[in-house]
Amino acid sequence: MGKQRQHDILGDFLQCLGVPHTPGWTAGAVAAMPFPSLFGLSKLLQQCGVSTCGAHLNDKNELAQLSCPFIAHTPAGFMIVTEISGSTVSYLTQGAAETISLQDFIDASDGNVLLARPLPGAAEPDYSHNHMLQVAGVIKKIALRVCIIALFGYLFITNGIWKDVSAILVTLLDIGGLWLTWMLLQKSLRIHNSAADRVCGILQAGGCDDILKTGASTFFGIVSWSEVGFTYFSVSLLTLLIFPQHIPAIALCTACCLPFTIWSIWYQKFRAKAWCTLCVSVQCTLWLLFFCYLGGGWLSHIFPLPVAVIPLGLTYLTVLLVLNRLMPKLENKNTDDNN
Repeated sequence: MGKQRQHDILGDFLQCLGVPHTPGWTAGAVAAMPFPSLFGLSKLLQQCGVSTCGAHLNDKNELAQLSCPFIAHTPAGFMIVTEISGSTVSYLTQGAAETISLQDFIDASDGNVLLARPLPGAAEPDYSHNHMLQVAGVIKKIALRVCIIALFGYLFITNGIWKDVSAILVTLLDIGGLWLTWMLLQKSLRIHNSAADRVCGILQAGGCDDILKTGASTFFGIVSWSEVGFTYFSVSLLTLLIFPQHIPAIALCTACCLPFTIWSIWYQKFRAKAWCTLCVSVQCTLWLLFFCYLGGGWLSHIFPLPVAVIPLGLTYLTVLLVLNRLMPKLENKNTDDNN
C-alpha cells in the first residue's frame, strides 16, 4: 500500500460519503494543513458538516466491525476503507480502488481510525460558489477547444489545404508530431501522463525516462530536444495553416532535421543502449514528413532558396527561446503542486 497523496484523500472520502464538494477546495484545504493527520482531516470534515469520531483500537480485530466508509492509518499513510466483506477489504488509495485480505489489512493498520457520518445539508463551505467556478472552468476549457477546432477548420478550408493530398498528410503528421513532443515535454517536467507511459512501454519499459536523463537529451545543455521538437511541429503547423504558400520553406527545414534523426537512432542503439519510443516516433514522423514533401513536389521549389526561410527560422528560434524560458517555471509549479 503506497502513501496516499495529501490532496486526494479528503475529496475521495467526501465522495464516498456523498458530500458535495469541489476538487479545488479539497486540494487547497489539505495543502494548507501543517502535516497530514487524522485530527486535521476531522477538522476539515467538520467544516463540511460531517460528524467525525477518531478512535484507537487496541484490539485491531475490531476493525472488521466498523461501519464503512472510514479512514484507517497505516505506517505507509492513510487508506479509505470502502467495504469489508467477509475476508476481503476494499479501499481507495490515490483515487484507485484496491482490495486486500482482512488479515493483511489488520496487520498493516496501527489501529487508528477516523469514523464519519454526514449531517443533513452537509457540503463544503461556499459549495454553490465554488461549484459555479468549477463549472466555469470546464466551460472555458471546452470553449478553448471549440475555438481551436473552428479556427483550424477555417484555415484548413479557406487556404485550400484540403485540395492537396500531400498537404493533408503533412497537416496530420504535424498534429501527430505535436502530440508526441507534448508528451515528451510532460515527461521532461515529470508530469504523469498515462498515455505517454503506455507509448513509452512499447519498445522498452522505462526507456523514455532513461534517455531523457542523459546529457544527449539536450543541445549542449542549453535547450532540450523535446523543446526543439515541440517548437518545430507547432510552428510548422501554424505556418502551414496560415501561410501555405511557404510550404517549400518548411520542407527545407524538415530536410535539415534528418541528420539529427540518424544520430539519435545511433545514440540510442549503441551509446545509451535504451530505446525511447516517443523519440523514435518523432524521428519516424520527420521522415514521413520528408517523403510527403518529396511526393508532393514541394522540395523541387526550394531552389533558389525562398526568402521565407529567414523569417521562418527566426520564428522557430523565437518560439524555442520563449518555451525554454517557460520550462523552469512550469517545472517549479509542477514540483510545488506535488509537494
